[in-house]
Amino acid sequence: MSILLSTYRFRLFATMALAGISAASVAAENAPKNGGTLIYLEQQAHTNLYPPAGGFYPNGGILNQITDKLTWQNPKTLQIEPWIAQSWTTNADYTEYTFKLRPGVTFSDGTPLDANAVAKNFDTYGLGNKALNQPVSEVINNYLKSEVIDPLTVKFFFKSPSPGFLQGTSAIGSGLVSLSTLEKNFNQLGSARSIIGSGPFVVESDRPGREVKLVARKDYNWAPPSFAHQGRPYLDGINVLVTPEDSVRIGALLSGQADAIRQIQAYDEKRVSDKGFAVYASPTRGVNNSVNFRPDNPLVADQKVREALLHATNTKEIVQTLFSANYPQATSVLAKTAVGYVDLSDKLKFDPAHAARLLDEAGWKSGPDGVRQKDGQSLTLTAYESPPQPQNKETLQLVAQQWAKVGVKLNVLAGDAGSKTLDNLDPAKTGVYPSMVGRADPDVLKSQYFPTLRNVLLQKGGASDKVKQFEDGHLNALLSGIASATSQDKRIALVNEVQQYLIDKAYVIPIFEEPQVYAGAPSTKGLSFEAVGRPSFYNTWLDK
Repeated sequence: MSILLSTYRFRLFATMALAGISAASVAAENAPKNGGTLIYLEQQAHTNLYPPAGGFYPNGGILNQITDKLTWQNPKTLQIEPWIAQSWTTNADYTEYTFKLRPGVTFSDGTPLDANAVAKNFDTYGLGNKALNQPVSEVINNYLKSEVIDPLTVKFFFKSPSPGFLQGTSAIGSGLVSLSTLEKNFNQLGSARSIIGSGPFVVESDRPGREVKLVARKDYNWAPPSFAHQGRPYLDGINVLVTPEDSVRIGALLSGQADAIRQIQAYDEKRVSDKGFAVYASPTRGVNNSVNFRPDNPLVADQKVREALLHATNTKEIVQTLFSANYPQATSVLAKTAVGYVDLSDKLKFDPAHAARLLDEAGWKSGPDGVRQKDGQSLTLTAYESPPQPQNKETLQLVAQQWAKVGVKLNVLAGDAGSKTLDNLDPAKTGVYPSMVGRADPDVLKSQYFPTLRNVLLQKGGASDKVKQFEDGHLNALLSGIASATSQDKRIALVNEVQQYLIDKAYVIPIFEEPQVYAGAPSTKGLSFEAVGRPSFYNTWLDK
């Protein structure tokens, strides 16, 4: 084999020599080039750029370019690597973490990114600031306080074990910002110009809902040490243009008016790739795209009804009808790429006959219009579509067709309805709620289901004042256990238990594993994505 390889190389270099091409010129041709402005089309406008709000992908797509994190999570290995923190230590029960910082790092306003700044960032993210309406970050649990040991050493203390904190320091919600940024009210942080970070790009201008212009920070020199590329970014700038229409984003890319775009629908993937453009499907490694029930809604308070709807849902049909191979059919609450995933396919079987029997047992009988009734009430539920999720309207409409076959009506309302936000906090109005969340750490389950966090099941103790009684203390204890267990084996065991419990109680119907899908022009090189699918343009360059 080595002789054949040597012969091949000799012939290749001989051919190049005859053509007047040197190996050095080929290498130079493929080497990254400095300069140019990346035209990046985003499906939705950013909302608020307070870093803990970065979970919304349009927010994170901007924050990833203008902020750095204490640590870097390698998207291939999921290992936590140094970044602004050179090194760190923790005690045995994960209640104390000490970070040693890189020297010479500054925010774009010239102020130092030192231990004092890092302490203030995590005090804000870990405790919130009620006076400034800044909420607690969902990626930080059990936070107590910080202590500045010296200008480059900071120590964090926790009320109880917080094993997920190290990974949390790499998450989008932990982007480091200047002290002046932290002094602003949450409501002032909708403008990108309000965010002063230490990242490789800085904000030049922000036209709300239309365009954000970023320019390279020429003195940037503190990328993660594991990166081959160090120093300033290759690009001179990035123009983030809000382009809601799928067809317009695709058309701009294929015509050369855009260099990269986010949110390629599954039905457009082949069209894009057939033209020689790259399609990137980056996994989100968290809670799958799912339909969630609000058990405080009397129509789905009965577990038998929820179980019936779970078995009336044909997720295979949904995936095969609407999506591509980049959207695997869900086999659990978590994606296969998530830490602690367990295969629950046997509990998620499509069985409409069993669904019908369960509804009969629950007392819901067929009505004259085909919708089941009980005590004079019809089994009619409502859900709002979620525009950030791919083809969510079509997904919910197909779910509605499937449920109709067992006598249940699902009304699907527009995602831009003015009453959507308030109605989604009222279980009586919206008993069904579509959602997903990405994070490459077991704490993602607590982020999604715990009452004081995303609380998608709408339990008591959350943001809704409409919830009258629903509270699952057992589930909450399991979720708190995940966030506090000091043994990795114990954490994984709890992650497995939570997945099974959510399905056994039929709180959730997992539909598919949701990626973030992007496309880039042939001239766009070095596109990369962090561990849960947000773009990073530091290593991107244009070959034009």
